[in-house]
Amino acid sequence: MIIGIGTRRGVTKEEVLNAVDAALAEAGFLMSDIDLFASSVLKSDEEELIRAVQVLGKEIRFLPDDVLNETEPESASEAGRFGLKGVAEPAALALSNHKKLIFKKKVYGRVTIAIAE
Repeated sequence: MIIGIGTRRGVTKEEVLNAVDAALAEAGFLMSDIDLFASSVLKSDEEELIRAVQVLGKEIRFLPDDVLNETEPESASEAGRFGLKGVAEPAALALSNHKKLIFKKKVYGRVTIAIAE
């Protein structure tokens, strides 16, 4: 499974870790169920996001705009102001094997999480 993740600028490692924990608990999954994280290249300089993913022992891939815009997200997104259809759902779906969203995006403070398989 893939966690698609979007964050607000300046998010902290703790905010990311708390959001991931909350999403996994709500979706009924464990961290061991997750293969990797995916986000937008716009987030590739978010050091706290990268640190949080490292703490979780996972890898994160940052996807270019054209890849994210290939997928129509199921949920409305504020990413349009950056020229994107979405971040969390399209990122999760882009790297997933079955292209099936199993946890629609949910916002946890300054972090948005979606899960696909």
